[in-house]
Amino acid sequence: MADSPSSVHDVRAGLKAADYLAGESTALVAYLATKLGKPVLVEGPAGVGKTELAKALSRYLSRKLVRLQCYEGLDEAKSLYEWNYRKQLLRIQAEAEGTGWNSVHDDIFGEEFLLTRPLLEAISSPDPVVLLIDEIDKTDQEFEAMLLELLSDFQVSIPEMGTVRATSMPIVLLTSNNSRELTEALKRRCLYLWLDYPALEEELEIVKLHTPELDDTIARRLVEVVGMVRDLDLKKPPSIAESIDWARALLLLGAEDLDQDVFRETMSVIVKHRTDLDLVAERVGVRLAAGSRGGA
Repeated sequence: MADSPSSVHDVRAGLKAADYLAGESTALVAYLATKLGKPVLVEGPAGVGKTELAKALSRYLSRKLVRLQCYEGLDEAKSLYEWNYRKQLLRIQAEAEGTGWNSVHDDIFGEEFLLTRPLLEAISSPDPVVLLIDEIDKTDQEFEAMLLELLSDFQVSIPEMGTVRATSMPIVLLTSNNSRELTEALKRRCLYLWLDYPALEEELEIVKLHTPELDDTIARRLVEVVGMVRDLDLKKPPSIAESIDWARALLLLGAEDLDQDVFRETMSVIVKHRTDLDLVAERVGVRLAAGSRGGA
């Protein structure tokens, strides 16, 4: 397991070694999370690297990543724990007749019959982990309220067993696409980080980090075009991961330029809705064609 970082610079360098280019604010908040033991709420548009930050931290710190993917209707049985009712029933049936209920009760509500889910797994782990609670904004306020004890005290109360306290201190990241306002109670317990789409030079550096063989001119053209696409009113703007996928596709195809023809053939790598395809082809494709004629 990697040593605890001693500076913001260490975190930034460590994340870069884990293939994640962090800005100053991202490196600072990640550093504070390791030192203060506070969860981090990471908000921003979809596809800006919120989930990838948690993955990179786990690689950098050599910690296991425990991920809870949130969705509408998520409850404690899928996120914290539930009892193995079938195994409990078999134990009850196997008990000798005449055994008192209190004895049976104490027997069947133990760790042997507990099915741990990601949240309980994270605080029960003997080795510290990175806990990712992904897309918390897809849940409701009742689920947020259930999280407060864990986020404040790193413990979980199980009525039949008592309080389970963390045996190691996890680094906790909660991500949100900002589709709804989260409660003040949850925000008070977290450090806060807003991530947005990177500036052109930053995204160029990210693309080159993942596709160093790609020609510099094509790489720059690629991030310029991605910026044009994001400026349009689309159902889903291209993510950073899709920029990297597009760069890899161009490299695989041996593209020598990013002109109108290459763009039309490959734009489905970054544009994923039918109506968006038409709009992008019309607006960006025309600009690429005009640029090619202007350069001729």
